[in-house]
Formats: sequence, structure tokens, C-alpha cells
Amino acid sequence: MSKRLVLVGVKRCVDYSQVNLVRTKPDKSALVTQNLKMSMNPFDEIAVTEAVKLKKSNAIDEVVAVSIGPKACQEIIRKALAMGADRGVHVETDEPELQPLAVSKLIAKVAEKEKPSIILLGKQAIDDDSNQTGQLTAALLGWPQGTQAYKINASADSKSVEVVKEVDAGLQTVNLKTPCVVTCDLRLNEPVYANVKEVMKARTKPLEKLTPDQLGVDVKPRIKVLEVAQPTAKKAGKIVESVDELLAGLKKEG
Repeated sequence: MSKRLVLVGVKRCVDYSQVNLVRTKPDKSALVTQNLKMSMNPFDEIAVTEAVKLKKSNAIDEVVAVSIGPKACQEIIRKALAMGADRGVHVETDEPELQPLAVSKLIAKVAEKEKPSIILLGKQAIDDDSNQTGQLTAALLGWPQGTQAYKINASADSKSVEVVKEVDAGLQTVNLKTPCVVTCDLRLNEPVYANVKEVMKARTKPLEKLTPDQLGVDVKPRIKVLEVAQPTAKKAGKIVESVDELLAGLKKEG
């Protein structure tokens, strides 16, 4: 019987506590993130936690964490290893503007090499909010997909995965044949936090290093960003004493 494997994507991005400190360049060509704390995308923390849960339930045998980007991404992979992943894959590139299509192509190539039963990804990253990588990866591989997972149940033989997601009318359940791609939403689980022993152990776990050229993928941007800008400042709120005062204020504001 072949090994049942989950490939889980982990992205290095600005820590959620510092997103309000991100500023635009004077020419509005890009965002400035230098000197800000970087960490694992919160949605990817959920994906890693779910992958480890699947392993503990004996639904899969191995968890492989993959990250794409500069050398510093290895810190994020080591965090995933400390959380319970078995080994890591780092596709190293210094391309400053990695777009979802390039990331999806690289993940697809790694998947062709690793042959996972499931690819688990965060539904989106908190830096660009694209919400595209999971869908694009599934399309490139020709695999079924379940997005924004609220609950995941894998069959004992890993031949199918049941994904429950929140929709406007309530909950929607889909059943996917493996291999498949699943993206994880916030309420799927509470991320696990590694203790010192696991952090030390993660340093000795295998970490394979690859490049886009080795995988035959061109990571140059396909979309040109014309301009980025800070959000418009909101007016200060006002507390009113009655409904009549509220209505009068709304009429005045037009």
C-alpha cells in the first residue's frame, strides 16, 4: 500500500499584529514590509494543524510542509515541523512579487513529485487576500477541490474526503475523491502551538531545497500592479442619545 501523504502549504507574510504598520512606497508601486515581523500566514497555521490531526487519526501517514520564497521561508517551514509536520520542502526564489499563478504552478510540480492524497492550503493569505492559490492548483492538476473548509473528514483508506463549508444558507457538504485540494477556513480548528521540545526536534527533521528552474516553472509576474494606496481614513464616529437624533444626523449627512 502506498504511503498516504498530505502536502500542506505555508506562506511567510507580515504578522497579523503588524498589518496596520504596512505602508506604501512614495511612488505607490508596492507595499513596504521591511523591518516588520514576519510569520506564518494564520490560515496556513490552521491547515498545518488539520494535517497533523488527520495523521493522529490515522487517516494519513505523513505530513509534508512546502513554502515558496526567500531563504527566510525556512523559518516558517521549521515552525510547521515543530507543529507536527514530518518533513519540509523549500522552493527558494528571490522574486519579490510572487503571484498566485506562479505559486500554484510550483505547488503542482511539488505535488507531481510527492504524489499526495490531499493538498491542504489556507483559503487565503492575509497580505494579498487573493484567495486563488487553492483553486488554481486544483485546476492545474485536474483534481477535485473543496474550498473554505469548516470541517474535514477523510476516509480510513484516504480514497475520499468529506468537506463541510459555510455558505449563506447554512452548511454545504461535498465529497471529493482523492487526490484533491482543500482550502481551510478560520473555524476549522484552533492552531496548535509547539513546545520547546518540538521546536528543538524540528531542527533535525528533513528539509529539501528546490528552485523554480529545477521544477521548470517561470515565476515572473503575469499581472502588472498599476498602483497601491492606503485605505481612505474614516470619519470619527458619534454617539447619539435617541432615534430622532440618529435620523436627523442621517438626513444631514445625505
